[in-house]
Amino acid sequence: MHMTHTPEQDPDGQSEGKPRDHCGVFGIFGHPQAALLTYYGLLALQHRGQEAAGIVTSEHDPVKTRARLHLYKGFGLVNDVFSDDSILVEELKGDMAIGHNRYSTTGSADNQLNIQPLTVNYRNGNVAIAHNGNLTNFQEIRTQLQEDGTIFQTTSDTEVILHLMARSKERDVVHQVIEALNQVDGAFSLTILTDDLLIAARDPYGFRPLAVGRLGDAYVVASETCAFDIINAQYLCDVEPGEVLVFDREALRTGETKSFHLQKKVHETRHCIFEYIYFSRPDSTVFGESVDRVRRKLGKALAIEQPARTSSSDDRIVVINVPDSSNTATLGYVSENNKLGNDSKYEIGLIRSHYVGRTFIQPVQGVREMKVRAKFNTVKSALKDKIVVIVDDSIVRGTTSKQLIRLIREAGAKEIHFRVTSPPVRHPCHYGMDFPSPEELIANRFQGDIDAIRKELGVDSLGYLSLDKLLASVPHDRGQSYCTACFSGVYPTEVSRQGAKNDNDE
Repeated sequence: MHMTHTPEQDPDGQSEGKPRDHCGVFGIFGHPQAALLTYYGLLALQHRGQEAAGIVTSEHDPVKTRARLHLYKGFGLVNDVFSDDSILVEELKGDMAIGHNRYSTTGSADNQLNIQPLTVNYRNGNVAIAHNGNLTNFQEIRTQLQEDGTIFQTTSDTEVILHLMARSKERDVVHQVIEALNQVDGAFSLTILTDDLLIAARDPYGFRPLAVGRLGDAYVVASETCAFDIINAQYLCDVEPGEVLVFDREALRTGETKSFHLQKKVHETRHCIFEYIYFSRPDSTVFGESVDRVRRKLGKALAIEQPARTSSSDDRIVVINVPDSSNTATLGYVSENNKLGNDSKYEIGLIRSHYVGRTFIQPVQGVREMKVRAKFNTVKSALKDKIVVIVDDSIVRGTTSKQLIRLIREAGAKEIHFRVTSPPVRHPCHYGMDFPSPEELIANRFQGDIDAIRKELGVDSLGYLSLDKLLASVPHDRGQSYCTACFSGVYPTEVSRQGAKNDNDE
């Protein structure tokens, strides 16, 4: 086992004041290079979590005629944790593996024991688990288990699933998993590794994505399909909401997996709409749809609702994106804005450094501004004397947006207009997304007053995509429906006061 503490990273592609990604999970069954392929899968999913990474493999021990789990995990980015190639070749043996990239939403971020995958040995053998999401009733379950004498090793909500499995009266591990998952509420997309099985499971609402692919005879499971592309696996389908999918040796021979379903029936699914707005990579297929295609539609819808116009034929509108998550939405915005008769041109006006490591937060304003300048610089020739439209996916705290606007103003922009491909964020997420506290959200600080937010940011105009237009722009062709609680305050599930706690450092 590898446990090492590296400095907290300033994630590649994430800006201060953005919501933090959840986690990335990966699993593979039936491939001789399981650990190596899991490593590459986690690299592709690095954007979903940068605090820690881990891989568990299952290897059959012919001497003891049973399986052994090999675990290696630590703090830092995937490349940092697995910097020694021999780890993947010599230590992580076996043809089955699961992996995890972590950004903590429940459980202390600096507790080494919280790094996933979590592993246990119990009466049915070995079990490892990797979890993307957030359980809304885990505090009640944890409290009850502790009162019954259960000893917890972590502060992670994921551990309660392992304890519920261990207490189950069911005889086989699959039905123990099912019984455990029938008792938890909230969001979970899971990969579970046993001595001889890979299990993938998703909550009945389908909050978080989980895709299934094939690589030769082997099966792969991942949070996003970009993890399949890197290893040249073929995307087959999604794990259905409420489904428990089992991969065993028979599945390798026949191509037929075993599928079970959880007891809870829901009226509609509730996919996290922020996966399309911000979290997922644009080259992924998420919830059965191309993220790139959806983001372009969001940009077009934003142009229809919040177009950019000039008062003079001599003025030219340049539209820039805030790298990197709003790239394709910006292309959609420019395309539609031109169709509306507003002469505009896409420009690269901001350059983001992808090599900035940790930047220290200091109370001095000048140092805080230096932190943004270390990440972003302006292309002055593209902005000087231009009417500039900035397209971004969201505004959360507004601190980075305000500083970027100041940089663009210093570059000589004639006017600055801000357009956002989502509604104002006003409510906490209880399903795995880590927003700041409600009082820190800029939309709440100004009671939803768009003009007051505009003045605070220092722009000539500000326009958000409406919730109705957002919902009209995402796929519904297969009956999909979405969770919009962070915008609307309408939660699909009951959230207890205990379960609502995020990032609790117990």
